[in-house]
Amino acid sequence: MQTEKQISSRCRDIPATAGIGLRQPHHQAFADSKPGIDWVEVHSENYFEMNTPPFDFLVKVRENYALSLHGVGLSIGSTDPLNKNHLQQLKTIIDVFQPGLVSEHLCWVSENNVYLQDLLPLPQTEAAIKHVVERIDCVQNYLGRKILIENVSCYLNYPHNEMPEWVFLAEVAKRSGCGILLDVNNIYINAFNHKFSAWEYIENIPKQLVEEIHLAGHQQIQAGDETLLLDHHGDKVIDEVWQLYQKTLKLLGNIPTLIEWDTQLPELPVLLAEAEKANSYLLNQSEWSLGG
Repeated sequence: MQTEKQISSRCRDIPATAGIGLRQPHHQAFADSKPGIDWVEVHSENYFEMNTPPFDFLVKVRENYALSLHGVGLSIGSTDPLNKNHLQQLKTIIDVFQPGLVSEHLCWVSENNVYLQDLLPLPQTEAAIKHVVERIDCVQNYLGRKILIENVSCYLNYPHNEMPEWVFLAEVAKRSGCGILLDVNNIYINAFNHKFSAWEYIENIPKQLVEEIHLAGHQQIQAGDETLLLDHHGDKVIDEVWQLYQKTLKLLGNIPTLIEWDTQLPELPVLLAEAEKANSYLLNQSEWSLGG
């Protein structure tokens, strides 16, 4: 019988407030304005090269802001061997920056050591759970700390899926001892595209596993007669996702929340306004909890 594994986190300095994904085009504006937020998140791979301007910039940011590292290239679900060089570089920047959270996507991005340009979902099977849990164990043991795994957007269903996505995600986290980075926008997208209940997904994730939330924008496209949603991280969070986020906070409590914006980047104040909106939901949840 599988049991839930317990692994402790280090440097848990990410507060239950809203942060932003800090991208290089915003570096100068961020340095000049010194925004009044508590934390930022960056893509780990962008800082593997030490003693470069981006790396030196992040060193300065880390003096005043809590930091989360979010990876896109570890390919935790691939059948390729884990990339030792990637892991070594990740461990190096973890040791340098001492981030509060470290996360990766629950997906595969490489085959035969060829890296693909997408975050591809895994089949939701018992065999896939065992495979990914073994790899997460290796990663966490090597890094000496817990990681979070993020649910990804999915545009196809494997015909041999054995369970809903939320069961798959929760089982991987419970058996490996990792945490969950719950992307509410991705849940909304997958629920719309694959005709299931986004709320059923969220209410079946054990709340003690969720350590971070992502919010982002998406786009709607027409594919023949079918309307689809695509996760493009290039717009404001829509009202329906904000509503789902509010319900999520009422269920799970306040959780560090990141605003992601990776394409069609706006001016920094637009991104900060989205974070402020998330903070208003977090504040309302705190007041509701106290009042209740």
